[in-house]
Parts: sequence; structure tokens; C-alpha cells
Amino acid sequence: MSEQKIKTSFSGVIILLLTAFIWGTSFLAQSAGSAFVEPFTFMGLRTLTGSLFLIPVILIKDRITRRSMTEEQLAERRKADRKLLVSGTLMGIALCTASNLQQFAFTYPDHSAGKIAFITAMYMFMVPLIGLFFRKKVPLLTWLCVAVGFTGLYFLCIDGRGLGSVTGGDILSLCCAVCYAVQILMIERFAPGADGIKLSCVQFFVSGAISFILMLIFENPQWTNIRQAAFPLLYSGIGSCGIAYTLQILGQQRCEATIASLLMCMESVFAVLTEAAFAAWFAFGSKLLTAREVSGCILMFAAIVISQLAQLKKNG
Repeated sequence: MSEQKIKTSFSGVIILLLTAFIWGTSFLAQSAGSAFVEPFTFMGLRTLTGSLFLIPVILIKDRITRRSMTEEQLAERRKADRKLLVSGTLMGIALCTASNLQQFAFTYPDHSAGKIAFITAMYMFMVPLIGLFFRKKVPLLTWLCVAVGFTGLYFLCIDGRGLGSVTGGDILSLCCAVCYAVQILMIERFAPGADGIKLSCVQFFVSGAISFILMLIFENPQWTNIRQAAFPLLYSGIGSCGIAYTLQILGQQRCEATIASLLMCMESVFAVLTEAAFAAWFAFGSKLLTAREVSGCILMFAAIVISQLAQLKKNG
């Protein structure tokens, strides 16, 4: 059975642009939160907050729709919900791995939110590369864009010291990009026809529960520190998780995959702009990118845009 091709709608474009903006600004919240709480603590509380935020929405939505449904339709929905639990659990495991790798990257000194955002954006290249394992062909132009993207990554992560300038944060961010690519492929597989809000809620609960357990095992959370990180946690939990990840699923249901990837990669641009604005207006203590690192970002972003537009032209 062939997959149904999703047609791009204007609403899908707007939804995914808003998603990218929230994600981009959330990088700064993650950076600020890392100064007060450890990674598993931040991610556990963040994703559980996102899950709890969606539960009332789901209950209200179900109560409204249940009134007009027949017993047969209710039985079908219960069956779909059971299937959704499995899909959401798999997505939650992938999200938990990716988000914790990213949060640990913030613990390395001299690692800016913008730099982490751009390395994470490499998931745009990881998606077609992972597709090779499923015997999907990768066009020559995509390979060229990958080469340009990794050249940009070289300028972003490696300075005159050579490979010695590569930090653990760089490696963790790149591993995070691989895991996010897997999560995006899972959404493409599971989201069509599913209840996007429920799927998102299950994903967050699983991710948050795993992180919370790891927090209890490996970390020593202090209530005082959690209170100091309250605003970053709430913004990242409600905004990035509860709202933006749900918008991602809803947006991908209304947007062709290539365009969706192009729109979502804008998160890295929003992250750099937000960080620069805070540094300029509020004397925020983040480390801004150097001229060499900015050049790397430009190369990476250009490669991402060209590869996605080329794929879009091919599909069109």
C-alpha cells in the first residue's frame, strides 16, 4: 500500500513557523535552566509539565466530541487510543534520548544556545542519511549539501587548535541531532490519522517519566534550585513541550515532509537571534558566536535550505 502524500496548506506553514520560533526561544530557557538544575532534573520536570498541560485539553476535547459519537465510533476510538499508546511510547523514548543529550550539552562551559541549536539542526541531513538503511535513494545534490553542511559544522566547532577544540558538548549535540532525526521519522510514520494532542501527551509522559527516574538515580535535585529555575522550566515545559511539540505533530499532518523540515530548521536562526537580542538589550551572560562560528552557521543553513528546496522541486 502506497503512502498518502500530504499536501501543504497555509495553516501548516504557519503552525510550523510558530513551532520553530518557540523552539528557538526555548534554547535560551534551557541554557538559563542549566545554571540551576542538572539535566535529568530539568528534562524530567520540563516534559512532565508539558504532559500535564495537555491533559485538561484532551479531557475537554474528548467530552465535547463524545456527545456526537455512536457506540461503534467510540469503540473505534478506544482501539485507536490503544495503538496510540504504543506509538507515543516509542516516540517518547526517542525524545527522551535526544532532549537529554541536548541538555547535557548545555553543561559544558563556553557553549552558547545558538551553537547548540545549529548543531542540532543537522537532523535535517540525518533524516535522508538514516533513510539509506531503508534503501531510500539520496540524490547527488543532497550529498553535496551534506558536505557543505559538515564544512559549516567544522567552522562552528573546530578552531585553530584542530580536533582538540571539539568539546563534549559538540559531540552530544551531534548525537542529539541523530536522535531527533529518528523522532521526526517516527512522527511521519505514526502521526497521520492519529490524535496529535494525545500522541504528544503520551510522548511527553514517557520521556518525562524516564528522565524523572534517571534524576532520582543519578542526581540530587534541590527544591531551592528548582524554584530558581521555575521560569525556564515553565516556559520550556508549557511552551516548547506542551505547545510546540504538539504543533509539530499537527503541522506535519498539514505539510509535506520536505517543507516541514525546512520550516522547522528555522529554530536555529530564531535561537541565535534571541540570544543576540538578550545579550544586547539585557546584558545576558551567554557567550555569543565568533565570526568563524557565524560563518559555519551560514554554511550549514544554506546547505539545509538548498537541500530541502531541491527535494521539494523533485517532489513537485
